[in-house]
Amino acid sequence: MPESVQSQPPVLVLGAGLMGRLLALSLAQAGHPVRLVDAGKPDSSGAAAWVAAAMLAPLAESAITEPSVVAMGQYALTRWPQLIAGLTRPVYFQRNGTLIVWHRQDAHEAQRFSGLLAQTGRALPEQPKPRGLDGQGLAELEPALAQRFHQGLYLPEEGQLDNRQLLAALIDSLAARGISIEWNTSLTLEQARDIQADQGGWVLDCRGLGARADWQAPQALRGVRGEVVRLHAPDVTLQRPTRLLHPRYPIYIAPKEDHVFVIGATEIESDDMSPASVRSTLELLSAAYAVHPGFGEGRILELCTHCRPTLPDNLPAVHEVAPRVLQVNGLYRHGFMISPAMLDAVLEWMQRGSRTLADRLQLHFTTLAALPA
Repeated sequence: MPESVQSQPPVLVLGAGLMGRLLALSLAQAGHPVRLVDAGKPDSSGAAAWVAAAMLAPLAESAITEPSVVAMGQYALTRWPQLIAGLTRPVYFQRNGTLIVWHRQDAHEAQRFSGLLAQTGRALPEQPKPRGLDGQGLAELEPALAQRFHQGLYLPEEGQLDNRQLLAALIDSLAARGISIEWNTSLTLEQARDIQADQGGWVLDCRGLGARADWQAPQALRGVRGEVVRLHAPDVTLQRPTRLLHPRYPIYIAPKEDHVFVIGATEIESDDMSPASVRSTLELLSAAYAVHPGFGEGRILELCTHCRPTLPDNLPAVHEVAPRVLQVNGLYRHGFMISPAMLDAVLEWMQRGSRTLADRLQLHFTTLAALPA
């Protein structure tokens, strides 16, 4: 007989980033007593989820990632509205597609990118098909770029959300269920397992780079540094995320509400969390200005730096390391794009002992039965 809502086992969640908050809220909604702890401060500044652009662009990302991540991203596009609808606060969510542009001298980059999209289309034929744009088509789709570019690609159905609104809404929704995050509380996985031994239930380790000591070679976690600029540019009216193809300075521009734009992002193999470099800032701002000169009159709100938790293959993973102890990590630069799929895969395992969704989406999900002795 299934456990009643009142008798669901307790869950201890380590890490109150995006993944930790999503899991904590979903499990609380399912009737589990939840304890959520985080080593950081309540403002969340510096966390990868706080800094991210939160674009939901699986086809655009297919140029740098595997089909499994693309499939998880496509899953998330329909799942996010359902998750947002259950929150206590509104969250900006948009599905206006992604626009890809390039300067004439970088046409070879567009050819390379189009070839990668074609490979994705063959691997995942159910994906929406990109649409080529001439100057007139581009101007009709994105009037702010009329006469600035003469060719482009439109990737339909892709989207974005406001990461900071979402993180705040998750905290508010948790509080409405009587769950407060225990900030400045650092628990190791070993300590969490001691609590589990005493109280029973589940342990979910979602600490990102904070869990590095518990991910040993050959699956060691590393940090990949990213630098992002947030601007307020009232003269710019982009209606959808826009990516500029460039051999040295590829960037994305994600328009949020009230003419706020998130521009990023550098990719540096480093876990250095110091402030953004002058070089990276100049590259990002120069590339943005090349897309639309209105950014030149904008105001810099923030120069943000973060390090994404990344596994050697740049793919996410879920590992069961002991009975009812799961490590959830390696979201890299795709956190908002793939977290709904990872959420549902973890919930399916916890509630039904099944990996059907994980297998369908080719998510690395190892359980004790599949681990070497």
